[in-house]
Amino acid sequence: MIGLQPLVDYCDELLDARQFRDYCPNGLQVEGRAEIRHIVSGVTASRALIEAAGEHRADALLVHHGYFWKGESPVLTGMRARRVRALLDAGISLLAYHLPLDAHDRLGNNAQLAARLGWRPDGCFGHADGPALAWYGRLDEPVSGAQLGARLARVLGREPLHVGDGPAVIETLGWCTGAAQSYLEAAARRGLDAFVSGEISEASTHIAREYGIHYFAAGHHATERYGVQALGEHLAAHFGIQHTFLDIENPV
Repeated sequence: MIGLQPLVDYCDELLDARQFRDYCPNGLQVEGRAEIRHIVSGVTASRALIEAAGEHRADALLVHHGYFWKGESPVLTGMRARRVRALLDAGISLLAYHLPLDAHDRLGNNAQLAARLGWRPDGCFGHADGPALAWYGRLDEPVSGAQLGARLARVLGREPLHVGDGPAVIETLGWCTGAAQSYLEAAARRGLDAFVSGEISEASTHIAREYGIHYFAAGHHATERYGVQALGEHLAAHFGIQHTFLDIENPV
Protein backbone atom coordinates (compact mmCIF):
# COMPACT_ATOMS: atom_id res chain seq x y z
CA MET A 1 0.00 0.00 0.00
CA ILE A 2 1.17 3.54 -0.79
CA GLY A 3 -0.41 6.90 -0.08
CA LEU A 4 -1.90 8.74 -3.06
CA GLN A 5 0.23 11.85 -2.73
CA PRO A 6 3.55 9.98 -2.36
CA LEU A 7 2.60 7.96 -5.45
CA VAL A 8 1.87 11.12 -7.44
CA ASP A 9 5.05 12.81 -6.23
CA TYR A 10 7.09 9.77 -7.27
CA CYS A 11 5.55 9.69 -10.75
CA ASP A 12 6.01 13.43 -11.22
CA GLU A 13 9.69 13.16 -10.37
CA LEU A 14 10.30 9.93 -12.29
CA LEU A 15 8.81 11.37 -15.49
CA ASP A 16 10.14 14.90 -14.87
CA ALA A 17 6.59 16.04 -15.51
CA ARG A 18 7.06 19.69 -14.57
CA GLN A 19 9.51 20.38 -17.39
CA PHE A 20 6.87 19.85 -20.10
CA ARG A 21 4.65 22.53 -21.61
CA ASP A 22 1.79 20.20 -22.40
CA TYR A 23 -1.75 20.35 -23.75
CA CYS A 24 -3.18 19.14 -20.44
CA PRO A 25 -2.23 18.92 -16.75
CA ASN A 26 0.07 16.01 -15.94
CA GLY A 27 -0.21 14.11 -12.68
CA LEU A 28 -3.25 13.87 -10.42
CA GLN A 29 -6.39 15.03 -12.26
CA VAL A 30 -9.17 13.60 -10.08
CA GLU A 31 -8.64 12.80 -6.39
CA GLY A 32 -10.09 9.62 -4.93
CA ARG A 33 -9.01 7.38 -2.06
CA ALA A 34 -5.97 8.39 -0.04
CA GLU A 35 -4.41 4.89 -0.04
CA ILE A 36 -3.51 2.88 -3.11
CA ARG A 37 -3.35 -0.91 -3.21
CA HIS A 38 -4.36 -1.56 -6.81
CA ILE A 39 -3.63 0.52 -9.93
CA VAL A 40 -5.43 -0.10 -13.19
CA SER A 41 -3.78 1.36 -16.29
CA GLY A 42 -5.10 2.03 -19.78
CA VAL A 43 -4.53 4.34 -22.71
CA THR A 44 -7.51 6.71 -22.40
CA ALA A 45 -9.77 7.57 -19.47
CA SER A 46 -12.97 6.64 -21.29
CA ARG A 47 -16.19 5.70 -19.51
CA ALA A 48 -15.59 2.06 -20.48
CA LEU A 49 -12.15 2.05 -18.86
CA ILE A 50 -13.46 3.74 -15.70
CA GLU A 51 -16.23 1.17 -15.33
CA ALA A 52 -13.80 -1.69 -15.94
CA ALA A 53 -11.44 -0.23 -13.33
CA GLY A 54 -14.32 -0.13 -10.87
CA GLU A 55 -15.10 -3.78 -11.57
CA HIS A 56 -11.45 -4.59 -10.79
CA ARG A 57 -11.72 -2.63 -7.50
CA ALA A 58 -9.00 -0.19 -8.51
CA ASP A 59 -7.93 2.58 -6.18
CA ALA A 60 -6.26 4.57 -8.96
CA LEU A 61 -6.54 4.74 -12.74
CA LEU A 62 -3.31 5.54 -14.61
CA VAL A 63 -3.68 6.72 -18.21
CA HIS A 64 -1.86 8.45 -21.05
CA HIS A 65 -4.90 10.43 -22.22
CA GLY A 66 -6.72 12.08 -19.34
CA TYR A 67 -8.87 15.20 -19.15
CA PHE A 68 -8.82 19.03 -19.24
CA TRP A 69 -7.21 19.51 -22.68
CA LYS A 70 -6.42 23.03 -23.86
CA GLY A 71 -9.13 24.49 -26.04
CA GLU A 72 -11.88 22.32 -24.59
CA SER A 73 -14.76 23.73 -22.58
CA PRO A 74 -13.93 23.62 -18.84
CA VAL A 75 -17.47 22.83 -17.75
CA LEU A 76 -18.30 19.37 -16.46
CA THR A 77 -21.50 18.51 -18.27
CA GLY A 78 -22.72 15.62 -20.38
CA MET A 79 -20.07 12.99 -21.13
CA ARG A 80 -17.40 14.73 -19.03
CA ALA A 81 -19.71 14.91 -16.02
CA ARG A 82 -20.60 11.23 -16.31
CA ARG A 83 -16.94 10.23 -16.48
CA VAL A 84 -15.90 12.31 -13.47
CA ARG A 85 -18.98 11.22 -11.50
CA ALA A 86 -18.10 7.58 -12.16
CA LEU A 87 -14.59 8.14 -10.83
CA LEU A 88 -15.79 9.97 -7.72
CA ASP A 89 -18.56 7.47 -6.99
CA ALA A 90 -16.02 4.64 -7.15
CA GLY A 91 -13.41 6.56 -5.12
CA ILE A 92 -10.88 6.11 -7.94
CA SER A 93 -8.10 8.65 -8.42
CA LEU A 94 -7.14 9.56 -11.98
CA LEU A 95 -3.46 10.03 -12.83
CA ALA A 96 -2.59 11.08 -16.38
CA TYR A 97 0.79 11.61 -18.04
CA HIS A 98 0.86 12.76 -21.63
CA LEU A 99 4.12 14.15 -23.11
CA PRO A 100 6.18 13.03 -20.09
CA LEU A 101 5.16 9.44 -20.83
CA ASP A 102 5.97 9.83 -24.53
CA ALA A 103 9.43 11.13 -23.78
CA HIS A 104 10.76 8.95 -20.95
CA ASP A 105 13.89 7.13 -22.11
CA ARG A 106 12.96 3.79 -20.53
CA LEU A 107 9.26 3.64 -19.65
CA GLY A 108 7.95 5.97 -22.35
CA ASN A 109 5.85 5.12 -25.38
CA ASN A 110 8.67 5.62 -27.88
CA ALA A 111 11.10 3.56 -25.81
CA GLN A 112 8.62 0.74 -25.27
CA LEU A 113 7.57 0.64 -28.93
CA ALA A 114 11.23 0.43 -29.96
CA ALA A 115 11.87 -2.39 -27.50
CA ARG A 116 9.01 -4.46 -28.90
CA LEU A 117 10.08 -3.92 -32.50
CA GLY A 118 13.79 -4.42 -31.89
CA TRP A 119 14.81 -0.87 -32.83
CA ARG A 120 17.90 0.68 -31.23
CA PRO A 121 17.57 4.47 -30.89
CA ASP A 122 20.50 6.71 -31.78
CA GLY A 123 18.92 10.02 -30.79
CA CYS A 124 15.90 12.32 -30.85
CA PHE A 125 14.63 15.04 -33.15
CA GLY A 126 11.73 17.45 -33.39
CA HIS A 127 10.37 20.51 -35.15
CA ALA A 128 12.59 23.56 -35.50
CA ASP A 129 10.55 25.31 -32.80
CA GLY A 130 9.34 22.30 -30.80
CA PRO A 131 10.55 19.63 -28.38
CA ALA A 132 12.60 16.67 -29.61
CA LEU A 133 9.96 13.99 -29.00
CA ALA A 134 10.61 11.81 -32.07
CA TRP A 135 13.33 9.14 -32.08
CA TYR A 136 15.53 7.77 -34.85
CA GLY A 137 17.92 4.87 -35.35
CA ARG A 138 19.55 2.46 -37.79
CA LEU A 139 18.14 -1.03 -38.28
CA ASP A 140 20.41 -3.96 -37.49
CA GLU A 141 19.03 -5.70 -40.59
CA PRO A 142 17.75 -3.56 -43.49
CA VAL A 143 14.24 -4.42 -44.69
CA SER A 144 11.86 -3.55 -47.50
CA GLY A 145 8.79 -1.41 -46.96
CA ALA A 146 6.59 -4.50 -47.15
CA GLN A 147 8.69 -6.29 -44.55
CA LEU A 148 8.55 -3.36 -42.14
CA GLY A 149 4.79 -3.11 -42.60
CA ALA A 150 4.42 -6.83 -41.90
CA ARG A 151 6.56 -6.53 -38.78
CA LEU A 152 4.43 -3.65 -37.48
CA ALA A 153 1.23 -5.61 -38.16
CA ARG A 154 2.54 -8.68 -36.36
CA VAL A 155 3.71 -6.82 -33.24
CA LEU A 156 0.85 -4.32 -32.95
CA GLY A 157 -1.97 -6.61 -34.08
CA ARG A 158 -3.26 -4.27 -36.80
CA GLU A 159 -2.31 -3.44 -40.38
CA PRO A 160 -0.51 -0.10 -40.69
CA LEU A 161 -1.32 2.35 -43.49
CA HIS A 162 1.79 2.59 -45.68
CA VAL A 163 2.27 5.54 -48.05
CA GLY A 164 5.19 7.26 -49.75
CA ASP A 165 7.83 6.50 -52.35
CA GLY A 166 10.78 5.51 -50.20
CA PRO A 167 13.91 3.57 -51.08
CA ALA A 168 13.76 -0.13 -51.89
CA VAL A 169 15.76 -0.93 -48.75
CA ILE A 170 15.06 0.72 -45.37
CA GLU A 171 18.18 1.15 -43.25
CA THR A 172 17.26 4.17 -41.10
CA LEU A 173 13.95 5.17 -39.59
CA GLY A 174 12.31 7.55 -37.17
CA TRP A 175 9.31 7.00 -34.96
CA CYS A 176 6.98 8.86 -32.62
CA THR A 177 3.84 7.31 -31.17
CA GLY A 178 0.37 8.79 -31.32
CA ALA A 179 -0.62 11.85 -33.36
CA ALA A 180 2.90 12.62 -34.55
CA GLN A 181 2.40 12.92 -38.29
CA SER A 182 3.68 16.50 -38.13
CA TYR A 183 7.19 15.08 -37.53
CA LEU A 184 7.22 13.42 -40.96
CA GLU A 185 8.86 16.33 -42.77
CA ALA A 186 11.53 16.65 -40.08
CA ALA A 187 12.23 12.93 -40.47
CA ALA A 188 12.56 13.34 -44.22
CA ARG A 189 14.89 16.32 -43.84
CA ARG A 190 17.13 14.14 -41.68
CA GLY A 191 17.46 11.78 -44.63
CA LEU A 192 15.69 8.88 -42.91
CA ASP A 193 14.34 6.10 -45.09
CA ALA A 194 11.09 5.65 -43.14
CA PHE A 195 8.98 7.22 -40.41
CA VAL A 196 6.44 5.49 -38.15
CA SER A 197 3.78 7.19 -36.06
CA GLY A 198 0.22 6.56 -34.98
CA GLU A 199 -1.96 8.84 -37.09
CA ILE A 200 -1.87 10.26 -40.62
CA SER A 201 -3.21 13.47 -42.15
CA GLU A 202 -4.24 14.22 -45.73
CA ALA A 203 -1.01 16.11 -46.36
CA SER A 204 1.16 13.24 -45.08
CA THR A 205 0.78 11.24 -48.29
CA HIS A 206 2.05 14.09 -50.45
CA ILE A 207 4.92 14.86 -48.08
CA ALA A 208 6.03 11.22 -48.07
CA ARG A 209 5.83 10.97 -51.87
CA GLU A 210 7.64 14.21 -52.59
CA TYR A 211 10.42 13.62 -50.06
CA GLY A 212 10.85 9.98 -51.08
CA ILE A 213 10.28 8.48 -47.62
CA HIS A 214 8.20 5.55 -46.41
CA TYR A 215 5.49 6.57 -43.94
CA PHE A 216 3.62 4.11 -41.74
CA ALA A 217 0.57 5.17 -39.74
CA ALA A 218 0.37 2.28 -37.28
CA GLY A 219 -2.49 3.47 -35.07
CA HIS A 220 -2.66 6.06 -32.28
CA HIS A 221 -4.02 3.63 -29.73
CA ALA A 222 -1.92 0.71 -30.95
CA THR A 223 1.38 2.59 -30.65
CA GLU A 224 0.59 4.04 -27.23
CA ARG A 225 -0.44 0.94 -25.27
CA TYR A 226 3.01 0.16 -23.93
CA GLY A 227 4.27 3.16 -21.98
CA VAL A 228 1.42 3.20 -19.48
CA GLN A 229 1.80 -0.58 -19.02
CA ALA A 230 5.51 -0.20 -18.31
CA LEU A 231 4.87 2.62 -15.83
CA GLY A 232 2.17 0.62 -14.06
CA GLU A 233 4.42 -2.42 -13.80
CA HIS A 234 7.26 -0.28 -12.49
CA LEU A 235 5.03 1.25 -9.79
CA ALA A 236 3.74 -2.16 -8.76
CA ALA A 237 7.26 -3.51 -8.35
CA HIS A 238 8.58 -0.39 -6.61
CA PHE A 239 5.75 -0.01 -4.09
CA GLY A 240 4.61 -3.62 -3.75
CA ILE A 241 1.09 -2.94 -5.01
CA GLN A 242 -1.12 -4.61 -7.62
CA HIS A 243 -1.25 -3.47 -11.24
CA THR A 244 -3.67 -4.47 -14.00
CA PHE A 245 -3.54 -3.18 -17.58
CA LEU A 246 -6.89 -3.04 -19.38
CA ASP A 247 -6.96 -2.57 -23.14
CA ILE A 248 -10.19 -0.94 -24.32
CA GLU A 249 -10.22 -1.73 -28.05
CA ASN A 250 -9.84 1.26 -30.36
CA PRO A 251 -9.21 0.89 -34.12
CA VAL A 252 -7.79 4.40 -34.53
